[in-house]
Amino acid sequence: MKKIKGFIFDLDGVLTDTAHYHFLAWKRLSEQWGFTFSEHDNERLKGVDRIKSLEIILEINSKQNEFSAKEILRLANQKNEHYQQLIEMITPQDVLEGVSDFLLKSRSAEIRCAVASASKNAMRVLELLNLSNQFDFIADASAIKHPKPHPEIFLTCAQQLKLLPCECVGFEDAQAGIKSIHAAGMYSVGINVYVTSEKPMIELSSTKELNLEMIINAIEMG
Repeated sequence: MKKIKGFIFDLDGVLTDTAHYHFLAWKRLSEQWGFTFSEHDNERLKGVDRIKSLEIILEINSKQNEFSAKEILRLANQKNEHYQQLIEMITPQDVLEGVSDFLLKSRSAEIRCAVASASKNAMRVLELLNLSNQFDFIADASAIKHPKPHPEIFLTCAQQLKLLPCECVGFEDAQAGIKSIHAAGMYSVGINVYVTSEKPMIELSSTKELNLEMIINAIEMG
């Protein structure tokens, strides 16, 4: 029988919803530079790191060949400055419903927990949510070379938890994240994932449906 020992969580859309703050930050940058950028476009950025997100926006505007790597980095840093200002409004009330209870039950069951977020602001967001002490490891996105759907960030978390990938469950809200989990050889739980290619092994419509016993039983007995 399989034995699950670790849970690895994405941040945005799984622990809290900072997607709107990301959208507002990208929107502000787009307006500064005369780019078109909509909430529909923003869906393509879920689970994607900052540089790749900017490259997508430039592609949408047919300007992917008009900026050097140095200029792209400067624009990405401008976006991050906007985002950092916006996230200071986050409070513990912004933890998604069901998450705090699920984390407490997981810790009580001696499940090791980590955060695998592409956001370089993950630690600050977790501090504002008062959740940082719930995790054994929080990945440093700046130290991750390959963005999702590459498995590097999930494999890094498993290694830091001192667990095998097959002992871990990844929680994601984006298709790129689900691919990353599967590529790492882990079990997946999807939170309201818009599926375009790979389905999560367990599909939930929201964090309100997080249930420790159900997830463990579905995987260990499945």
